[in-house]
Amino acid sequence: MSAKPTGSAAARCSSAPAAVNLLFSPPITLRYRRLAAAVLVALAAVAGPAAAEPAANAARLGEAERSDIARIEDYLNRLGTVQARFLQISSTGGMAEGDLHIWRPGKMRIEYDPPSPILIIATGSQLIYFDKELEQISYMGLEATPAGILLKERVSFLGDAALTVTFFERSPGVLRLSLVKTDDPLEGSLSLVFSDRPMSLKKWIVTDAQGVETTVSLMDARFGAPLNPELFKFKNPLWFRQREDR
Repeated sequence: MSAKPTGSAAARCSSAPAAVNLLFSPPITLRYRRLAAAVLVALAAVAGPAAAEPAANAARLGEAERSDIARIEDYLNRLGTVQARFLQISSTGGMAEGDLHIWRPGKMRIEYDPPSPILIIATGSQLIYFDKELEQISYMGLEATPAGILLKERVSFLGDAALTVTFFERSPGVLRLSLVKTDDPLEGSLSLVFSDRPMSLKKWIVTDAQGVETTVSLMDARFGAPLNPELFKFKNPLWFRQREDR
């Protein structure tokens, strides 16, 4: 029998934008939990319940910009696997590191370095948030709570009515694309940053409704390398412990 998510654990997942607001210096384990929640925001493409909000201000895109965005879409749609170290920094001062594995579509593993106790796994059908220290587990359906554009089977920025491109910039060797949820633009934004020629995902930046930024930078990234399928299977330690106690 698996552990059911508790209210506090579920809140850390579903209320990730609020969790990023480090308005004070919390204990280190709490700080890491809040930083971990920010990854969910980033990969959820600012997911959340729809609300009556002003319309999103779409960027004015010329033919060259649309061509660049189409290249980004093609790159992500051809991307199979990602294996990298990551550095996560909040504009409020929090910092964490860990290992990231992505196997598109649908699979992801984010494991933070100690002392953070957080493990996040997308299995292809659900997203699992595990706090090892508190022994709390939360489950969310990928279809109900999107694990994000990086895990979608088909990525489309200009053809997806649920997303609005609000900013696009080309600088020497770098492309930056910013998105909001079309029906709730004030909830926050997601920016993706790529190197160009050859194109490669470098980092993403989440800006929440209060203006707090969380940047996740990939380090020593390997794209297209074989990954062990076991990385994306969650073995509930509480279930095994209960069996041993019988």
